[in-house]
Amino acid sequence: MFKLFKEIRETGDATVEYPFAPYEFPDGFRGKPEHNEKLCIACEACAIACPANAITMELSEDQSLITWNINYGRCIFCGRCQEVCPMFAIELTKEFELTVLNKADLGESCAYEVARCSCCGKPYAVKKEVDYVRNLLSKMGGPAATDIKKLDRCLDCRRLEDAEAFQLQARHRGEA
Repeated sequence: MFKLFKEIRETGDATVEYPFAPYEFPDGFRGKPEHNEKLCIACEACAIACPANAITMELSEDQSLITWNINYGRCIFCGRCQEVCPMFAIELTKEFELTVLNKADLGESCAYEVARCSCCGKPYAVKKEVDYVRNLLSKMGGPAATDIKKLDRCLDCRRLEDAEAFQLQARHRGEA
């Protein structure tokens, strides 16, 4: 019997001391996705890529706000949202204990303002996303900078304007 105790003492612990001691996570561990609402432009890439539909985007009834939601109860910690985010606004943490008393506490949400067309007034994109594209185009300069004023209009109004410009050019070519 004493021989068995001596062998056990020499062998050491065979189990992990968790939850009484912190657990060491390996590199690449995928835990709870953390969303940075300041970096996010609400492009919906994460919502489209989420296989569990844990991330959703909803337009308000008056179409003035788009709400980004995540339900951690549905999340499978696959990391697709982090992979596809162009702004690096989602990062997987090492947090995995998501115990709550109320099921509604398993979610987060934030709202973003929707831009309206300067011609017809219809909502057409998230304002933060339009501002991001406007900033990119202004930094590029050259021919891309001429498209900046078109960002204030919806796709239908841009198409109408382009069609009118095309017809005007066709008339000028016919007269010459």
